[in-house]
Amino acid sequence: MNTTAADSVRQLRGSILRSVSRTFYLSVRILPKRLRDPVALAYLLARASDTVADTTDLSAELRAEKLRVLARGIQGEALGDAIVNLSASFVPLQKDESERALIESLQDCLDWLEQSDVTDREEIRAVLENINRGQLLDLERFRDRNKVIAIETAADLDEYTYLVAGSAGEFWTRLCFRHMRNFATRSESEMLDLGKRYGMGLQLINILRDAGADLRAGRCYFPNEELAAARMEPSQIMREPERFLPIYRKWREKAERGVEAGIQYSRAVRNRRVRAATVLPALIGARTLALLRDAGATTLHRKIKVPRRDVRSIVLSLITSLASRSQIDAMFRQLSR
Repeated sequence: MNTTAADSVRQLRGSILRSVSRTFYLSVRILPKRLRDPVALAYLLARASDTVADTTDLSAELRAEKLRVLARGIQGEALGDAIVNLSASFVPLQKDESERALIESLQDCLDWLEQSDVTDREEIRAVLENINRGQLLDLERFRDRNKVIAIETAADLDEYTYLVAGSAGEFWTRLCFRHMRNFATRSESEMLDLGKRYGMGLQLINILRDAGADLRAGRCYFPNEELAAARMEPSQIMREPERFLPIYRKWREKAERGVEAGIQYSRAVRNRRVRAATVLPALIGARTLALLRDAGATTLHRKIKVPRRDVRSIVLSLITSLASRSQIDAMFRQLSR
């Protein structure tokens, strides 16, 4: 790797990763070096794809077209100047400076991917194939912004959460088993299942937390079949949140089970640094779910977020306890109240 490429990678894994996700950046920093780069790169590519998909100044059709171009680039197709041109067209549309910097660095991300270890590269491409598929399904599903459209079935929601997050749990697991000797006290198949459920649970937390904003943008991730059984239309949710609460509660409880799978996963991890990095999203997720539970129907009209000081406290507790299993269990019980 030449000096210029090495400088680009340092910036990507450092200031750019930190700016687009402070919490995930903390997890990555805790990881042993051999895991740090493939995890960071996969996250940056997924986040860049999300930014392309979420640039609402453009039509859903155009965003889907550009996302397909990016997905082909990630899979290693030679596209000439297509990625550079994509970056140039999307950068001026980014209101957030960190998102702008990430999109400016798209070609650097793909160059980093090409220079990665062969097996890591194939793992990253496999998980991004799933993530990009989920993002494209989202764009196709919520194409019409003039009305509130609901995802059709519970199976459709499960498919979406698996593609964009459950597959990431599997990616993390395969990476750890390959790079870490005696990674876990459970078998790889058990850890893959727990990792998948953990990732899906974390994505459900995002959906629950952002439900009000999504509904105002015309997106309803709560299944139409369940709304119809409650004699509700997606457009009624914001006006009659109390009627909607049983459906919301069902998915919150499923997210809680996903976080519990994450705690089980983390307890099985032998390496303390990897255990700390793995459990951090579960602990923050547990606190988020407690806040959502306490907010009740008002959550649709409020922004629920764990305060930064609480996140720092969780990280400090993990560090000072060396991510001991007993401390993790105690923190999980406390944060879930």
